[in-house]
Amino acid sequence: MSRLKSGLGRAAASIPVMQVEEERWSGDSMTFRIRALGQIATGQVDVADDQVKVQVVLPWLLQRFAEMAQATIRKRGQLLLTKDGGK
Repeated sequence: MSRLKSGLGRAAASIPVMQVEEERWSGDSMTFRIRALGQIATGQVDVADDQVKVQVVLPWLLQRFAEMAQATIRKRGQLLLTKDGGK
């Protein structure tokens, strides 16, 4: 769980056009707000024993990046969930 809790900040640090504006954990759920290319995206992460569910709401200007974002989230998520944290 600690790898997931630090993952959003690390991801944002590696993407120059993205910054985390809010990240709030409550138990096994996180809500967040990020800014990318001047637009705000919001989302939620729910962590269960056997899965992690990520929902992101993108403004229409960022919709064309949705597929790329989905692939990146899936890849980074798998790395975070591996035993060594992708190191």
